[in-house]
Amino acid sequence: MEKTKWLDIKGNHDAYNIPSLESISNYYRKYSAVRKDGSFHYVHRTPFGNYSFISLDATPNPGPKRPYNFFGIVNEEQMNELLLLAKESNQSNHTIWFGHYTTSTILSPSPGIRTIMSSATAYLCGHLHTLGGLMPVLHTRHLHGTLELEVGDWKDNRRYRIFAFDHDLFSFADLTFGKWPVVLITNPKPLLYTCAGHEPLERLLHSTHIRILAFSVSSIAFITVKIDGVNLGHATHLSGPIFILKWNPRTYSNGTHDIEVTVQDSAGRIKRAHHTFSVQENIHLAFDPLASFVLLTDHCLLGRVLFVLIVLIQLAILITYRYLAYPELKEPPGFMKLTSFSLHVLSKINTFYYFVLLLTVYTVLGPWFFGEIIDGKLGYCFSFGMFVDGHFLQGSLTFISGILQLVFFNIPLMAYLCWSLLQRCFGHSLRSHLHQGKYLKTVPVHLLMLLLYIWQVYSCYFLQVTYGTLAVFFSPLRTWLTLLTPVLVRRVWTLNSAAFGTFMVQLKSHLSS
Repeated sequence: MEKTKWLDIKGNHDAYNIPSLESISNYYRKYSAVRKDGSFHYVHRTPFGNYSFISLDATPNPGPKRPYNFFGIVNEEQMNELLLLAKESNQSNHTIWFGHYTTSTILSPSPGIRTIMSSATAYLCGHLHTLGGLMPVLHTRHLHGTLELEVGDWKDNRRYRIFAFDHDLFSFADLTFGKWPVVLITNPKPLLYTCAGHEPLERLLHSTHIRILAFSVSSIAFITVKIDGVNLGHATHLSGPIFILKWNPRTYSNGTHDIEVTVQDSAGRIKRAHHTFSVQENIHLAFDPLASFVLLTDHCLLGRVLFVLIVLIQLAILITYRYLAYPELKEPPGFMKLTSFSLHVLSKINTFYYFVLLLTVYTVLGPWFFGEIIDGKLGYCFSFGMFVDGHFLQGSLTFISGILQLVFFNIPLMAYLCWSLLQRCFGHSLRSHLHQGKYLKTVPVHLLMLLLYIWQVYSCYFLQVTYGTLAVFFSPLRTWLTLLTPVLVRRVWTLNSAAFGTFMVQLKSHLSS
């Protein structure tokens, strides 16, 4: 252990509810190995070259409570600092970046965090934790060739990673703690993870031995090696955890090949490792498209775009129907005709039109709540970010929250109002439309809206638990909207029939004909 160099970096849980870096709640500063906030550069020096390790600290400062600490933030000053660290590492054999957040969950100014780390061989990260086991392997390659390698969590799943440079060829293995033996084939390295711009891949063709790292709490009994199903023999122990087997790489100079290594320790435990390799430099394998989407997509930008699109579509529909001429029903109205008709009704009755219009605009521009963003620190939360203790944290997960608010309450409420107004245009009251004998058409609509209303009520409870009682009282988008909704629904069903005038006449005349 005295030879071990510990390099640790903060994650979003370390920055949860932290008012400042100097706060006594900042346990990372006290209990970490580095005990230093911010990014740093460590150089590992060897007789055969230097290897740089650059940490990427993207935790927000101050650190808000959940869920709005999910995205990392790198500002202009931090980007300049990281650029200097990247330039410092140019003389190293290899550079490894490491951080908590995936690059897809980091907000950074132009030219972007991936461009800054483009000279690196790999970026090692976590945060998404294999999406709860849905994607056990989250690996991809950046446009400039840098590998991005997410690893599962240690807390619940005891996942960890070992990696090695063998003649400056990078290889790694993702493992589960307590499962022995541990095996890493360093030569030949996996074709999927080759980095032509960062590694001397020609060395593979001129190598003389297959090399394997093998560890266990018991001694290693034997190691067998197969290529394309052909047994090449037993690897011999060289030193430490290194085992080798002589080979002729030119035998495999064409196409791709599969290597399989079987390791057994003296306790009888067996571990197999295998991968596809090639000694040709012009062959490549593609990463899982879904994993690449998760790791390469700018999720904050995607959320922002979707949020704005949903808002614009809703506003365009609302305003367009406001100024369209009254509809004329010349044939039996189908679903689309009745939907269009109900939007006319909603848009042309001032009470409902202005309510929906203002609600949509407020969701974009107004403060959602005022409360303890951090314990003891009051602030405002908007769709585009948070103001707390003199700091502005730009919007990230707020856009996702805004999308959920629109999709699961605002828009369904608008649709429910349209449907209810249409029932009124048919001449129904709340009681009569329930007794018209079409329970399978009417009751599910009310139940669905009730479930969504319960979700809205729960969001008020979550607000109280997370940001305090003050946030509940001063939350127009949550509490106030929750209280106003029953009033608005009651208004629909009690509004004087004269308000529906032209609409009722059109429907009745069409139905009577």
